[in-house]
Amino acid sequence: MATTDFLVVGGGIIGIAIARELRRRHPDLSVTVLEKEPACGRHASGRNSGVLHAGFYYTADSLKARFTRDGNRALAAYCDAKGLPINRCGKLVVARTAADHPQMDELLRRGAANGVALESISEADAKRIEPRVKTCERAIWSPATATADPGAVLAAMRGDAEQEGIAFALADGFRRRRGDEVESARTTWRAGYVVNAAGLHADRIARQYGFSERYRILPFKGLYLYGDDAGGHFNTNIYPVPDLRNPFLGVHFTVTVDGHAKIGPTAIPAFWREQYAGLSGFDARDLAEIAALQCGLLFSAGFEFRRLAVEELRKYRRRHLVALAGELATDVRPEHWRRWGRAGIRAQLLDIRTRKLEMDFVIEGDDRSMHVLNAVSPGWTCSLPFASFVVDAIERQRS
Repeated sequence: MATTDFLVVGGGIIGIAIARELRRRHPDLSVTVLEKEPACGRHASGRNSGVLHAGFYYTADSLKARFTRDGNRALAAYCDAKGLPINRCGKLVVARTAADHPQMDELLRRGAANGVALESISEADAKRIEPRVKTCERAIWSPATATADPGAVLAAMRGDAEQEGIAFALADGFRRRRGDEVESARTTWRAGYVVNAAGLHADRIARQYGFSERYRILPFKGLYLYGDDAGGHFNTNIYPVPDLRNPFLGVHFTVTVDGHAKIGPTAIPAFWREQYAGLSGFDARDLAEIAALQCGLLFSAGFEFRRLAVEELRKYRRRHLVALAGELATDVRPEHWRRWGRAGIRAQLLDIRTRKLEMDFVIEGDDRSMHVLNAVSPGWTCSLPFASFVVDAIERQRS
């Protein structure tokens, strides 16, 4: 039997940020992070794009808009304070045709409402920033968008957490709730309060506490294709105007923290929660549950799941992915884009009553536990202000 005042399940950036915020506010109470892997950040936190988004895709009344704007500033400041690499390369949002211009105007309105610096620029100005860019008449310039190294950030935050007195129980995943106790792979925990930040597995854990009744995690696999020295150099990130009805931003160019470029990501429906490659992480229970959800969505989803699934599956073909990227920039050749990166899996929340993907952050909890059900992209950018929001909710429930 082990005891702790706060037990945080999940050692990704969200879990660690919440643990640090709890410790900051309650220095006299013990905080433990329970992580099923032998190291932190083995899943979404170590496999994301590394983009520090600026916060203009989302309506100003959403949590995501506020947390992205504030998180961009907070995480950039953290990288500077810790001497971690950051590439302030900005981002161009480009129009493939004039039909994209109304959506560009909407992005500009959202950015202004959320206090995010954006510039509406001409095609000539866009080419001065990135000579290879393709755009129809105009573009949006986001100077606050940057890239950093997710692994380096997570390692620094874990180091800070340990110095602050937070304990880490690694290779010791949550198994089940047993009354007022938590049974993990190695230990039985008596915790004053449980915080579930388990990402891909958060909904299952939440249901053991009476939450997530209307929600299920639906995993989507993301892959990036890396360029060689001949084809992979860009000055800035280049994104298309997205379909704002869907949670994905479309195939784009990302400039990494070390100056290399990658194209992607895919958003391919996965059949189990940790389907990174081949049969890795295979879970028969996952397969049955997720396949049933996907079949239902093929015929009834309001966000056109069938069309989305078909489009995304086509991106498994390298030439098709390169062709989509070629709509955004010149001289994009398949022979220059051959190396696939590590897959990442987005833990996307689905409302099974409305059959819609949840677009914003979702938490549920009471005076004994709090459950982070949807910390969806750009969760890495949002992690610091989101952690404060979660702890505010915990304190309201405990009071």
